[in-house]
Amino acid sequence: MIVKSARRGSAARRSRALLGIGAIMAGAAACSSGSATASSSPMPAQQAAATPYLRQFHIVSQVAATVPANKDVNPYGVAVVPQTTGSLVRGNVLVSNFNDKANVQGTGTTIVQISPDGTRRQFAQLGSLPSGAKCPGGVGLTTALEVLPGGWVVVGSLPTSGGKLPAVNPVGCLVVLNSHGKPAETWHSPDINGPWDMALHAQQGHAALFVSSVLSRPASAGGAPPATGLCAVVRADITLTPGAKPRLTRLTTVGRDFPWRQDKAALIQGPTGLALSSGGTLYAASTVGNSISVIPNALTRTSPVTAASSVLTKGGGLNGPLGLTMAPNGHLIAVNGNNGNAVEVTPSGHQAAVVTLVPGGAGDLFGVTPYSTGRGLLFVNDGTNALDLFSS
Repeated sequence: MIVKSARRGSAARRSRALLGIGAIMAGAAACSSGSATASSSPMPAQQAAATPYLRQFHIVSQVAATVPANKDVNPYGVAVVPQTTGSLVRGNVLVSNFNDKANVQGTGTTIVQISPDGTRRQFAQLGSLPSGAKCPGGVGLTTALEVLPGGWVVVGSLPTSGGKLPAVNPVGCLVVLNSHGKPAETWHSPDINGPWDMALHAQQGHAALFVSSVLSRPASAGGAPPATGLCAVVRADITLTPGAKPRLTRLTTVGRDFPWRQDKAALIQGPTGLALSSGGTLYAASTVGNSISVIPNALTRTSPVTAASSVLTKGGGLNGPLGLTMAPNGHLIAVNGNNGNAVEVTPSGHQAAVVTLVPGGAGDLFGVTPYSTGRGLLFVNDGTNALDLFSS
């Protein structure tokens, strides 16, 4: 299925798209607070499970450009703000940029915040970190982007120097920002090595962040990262206390032996997309393996599963899967790095639908997220440096 694109359509069509995303965000807020109107109620569970989420939509529209004042490009991460706090506004979308204005990978330092009407403003620019905060190699923001309760934003850094990975081990860190976009601390460890994507589970007083650590290697390994290797997915357990910074309490490897490799076009190919089900099952998209793996009991497990032993689906419509998210019907949605397609996968591994979001869009798709009302799919488009909406 090839969807119609409204990105270069009339002003009227663009206006309808922006009104549509506003309605989606308002509906999502109503749903999350436990109230819903007849027009925004999710479909019954049995019907939702049988209906491919992607088949409900037909039009791709541009919501807003993602290029901030310093001209950073290559949008990667996407996170919807769950609650208004500080400069964060509920229903707005955060987008992280991976490249600088010269289009050098691993040198982007900005996060923009985009409102339902398409208004864009800069949320953060990480030109420098707090005194004493360590991030080996520097700052280059990745797809790993989530908003914790209390308005704390966590973003991954996998930096480069002149587009080349630094000769340090580990590489990068997780940067914690307050609700005004100011860096408050960093989390670094041999187990956080090239944080590439992220998934979140949050509850009162606690959060679990799942991080694809694409440059995993023994702590004793020095020098620049090798050309290829096997890497891990880790769970970061975090304590949340009102009025205090989040505290990282434990790191646990929950998945291992995911293949990764350096890549001229994408810098790193590895387990890029992570998505967590409501039941605590974690899914990881392996770009190199062209597959999606399952990590059961991810919130509580103390030992890792291997990528090869837990493959849910492989090949078929998948073509270098990058971003991954859970749809409201319980299905997975993966976006391909090699052709601009999105693939919907059931929990049993059946590939239920394939649609084209960006025709000829090799290298254009990374971060992706749906709305709980089942009325749209947001994704970044690296080809146009924009946040796009797939809707009916």
